[in-house]
Amino acid sequence: MAQGSNNNDVFMGSAAQFMQAGQNMMQQFMDYLGKSGGQAAAMPPPVADPQALTGLQKQFMDQQMSLWQSVLGKQQGQEPAFKVAPEPGDRRFSAPEWKESPIYDYLHQAYLLNTQYLKQMVEVMPAQDEKAKERMRFLARQMADAMAPSNFAATNPEFIKLAIETKGQSITDGINNLIKDFEKGRISMTDESVFEVGKNIATTEGAVVYENEAMQLIQYAPLTPKVASRPLVVVPPCINKFYIMDLQPDNSLIRFMVEQGNTVFLVSWRNPTEAQGHLGWDDYLENGPIAALRVAREITKVKQVNALGFCVGGTILTSALAVLKARGESPVASLTLLTTLLDFSDTGEIGLFIDEQGVTTRESTIGQGGLLPARDLQNTFSFLRANDLVWNYVTGNYLKGQKPQAFDLLYWNSDSTNLPGPFAAWYMRNMYLENNLCVPGKLTMCGEQVDLGKLDMPVYLLATREDHIVPWQSAYQSTRLLSGKVRYVLGASGHIAGVINPVSKNKRSYWINENVTTDADGWLAAAEERKGSWWADWAGWLKPLSGEQRAPRKLGNTKYKAIEPAPGRYVKERAV
Repeated sequence: MAQGSNNNDVFMGSAAQFMQAGQNMMQQFMDYLGKSGGQAAAMPPPVADPQALTGLQKQFMDQQMSLWQSVLGKQQGQEPAFKVAPEPGDRRFSAPEWKESPIYDYLHQAYLLNTQYLKQMVEVMPAQDEKAKERMRFLARQMADAMAPSNFAATNPEFIKLAIETKGQSITDGINNLIKDFEKGRISMTDESVFEVGKNIATTEGAVVYENEAMQLIQYAPLTPKVASRPLVVVPPCINKFYIMDLQPDNSLIRFMVEQGNTVFLVSWRNPTEAQGHLGWDDYLENGPIAALRVAREITKVKQVNALGFCVGGTILTSALAVLKARGESPVASLTLLTTLLDFSDTGEIGLFIDEQGVTTRESTIGQGGLLPARDLQNTFSFLRANDLVWNYVTGNYLKGQKPQAFDLLYWNSDSTNLPGPFAAWYMRNMYLENNLCVPGKLTMCGEQVDLGKLDMPVYLLATREDHIVPWQSAYQSTRLLSGKVRYVLGASGHIAGVINPVSKNKRSYWINENVTTDADGWLAAAEERKGSWWADWAGWLKPLSGEQRAPRKLGNTKYKAIEPAPGRYVKERAV
């Protein structure tokens, strides 16, 4: 009886602590929100509806009490009457140690209840507009993720068990991992010693045939006896290295393009240093796609090429084509855009980081010259998926002392790039903040007023259903902006996995609907699901637009001689 009383006291104390922790978490969030601009500065701090707040508090207290009684009953051999399950995909508490001990069993479930309470509280709080509400949700999630018991040595039973089993070696290894990452200035996500650009990733054969201050242009060697007369010019994003499209031979989109009989040219953006800190948006258009299109046409001796842009590379490419159209030029026969925004009215969580105050600050500092550091960009993208890309490695690297596994995608993810300040500031204001690109004649680029509606070439638009960077509904809006015939395809998975989905793996699905006159939800409701990769569908769409077959030409020509083998030196430059 005394033992049961002791257990009762322990659990009652724990329950009270976690009820208070939930209340404290909410109060900390409210305080932080008031300091961080969750609403307009002139507005008073948000106040929840008293009746709704009272109801949530009562529900929270009742659930905490039910959890305490359930865990206590479980120790006495009773079937738990109340459980709190993690959300689908949350693996933080999947190890058996979290359920073997009543303390940790209660600990992690109480945390999940606190997290639910925090999210529910956000929903009853007033907000100036939907963007302010989304910012509140984001901040609440960041706070909840950071406070997870799995992130701390004293509250993580996996840490304790491993430390005992290794006689403290795991603690030593974790401290050493932490010191090394401090020296690097970032969290290690993979064993970086395994990979080398140009050696076992980015290995598709080719040569750099042109370069300028902003980029190198790679021409890839043919892999078929004959090639299409009309080449394909690829513009990847400048906020990451291009080799996400050329990781390994079996998952290389670039190699697939070449295997389809295309002569492929690719823009390899420079990783800017202070010497390139003066480059602006117009510089990227002129020295990027506009230069690449000119050189590719001169080398292959054709009037028009096919062009493909990925993510912000697609935004840059489409902007460049609008500039050329205003100049009376139509160098592109078809346009492919992969997970690209042209209408920035809904930018998902990325847009939560961008507001008038922040952009004005950027414009007055790096907007006049300088760099937006790679570390800032990487941290921003990582915290969009903090549990997967931050706290997972904090737990594994530092608490458990583990060495990250070798994974090519995560090596690429860690190989970040800087951005020139003037480019970044102009892009944030005119795209994310003011959404000017989709307004005909609103923007002047390279001395020309641009109108996307004048681009009348056939267009292949790919979005991905779980994309947290380019929401698929936003990508669908491009069907309203471009006047050529559009084929819109929706891939499964996210921003990267949905794009890099090799045909050979026969994984995932994609959705097709030829009717793009409805809204996004209507399009999806009538779409046909097809198993496998969208790559084959795109290759079939592109082939009739690629011209007649002919014998492949050598890389470059007398004017544009091969400078160095692919992937070139620009892509090997790492941000410091």
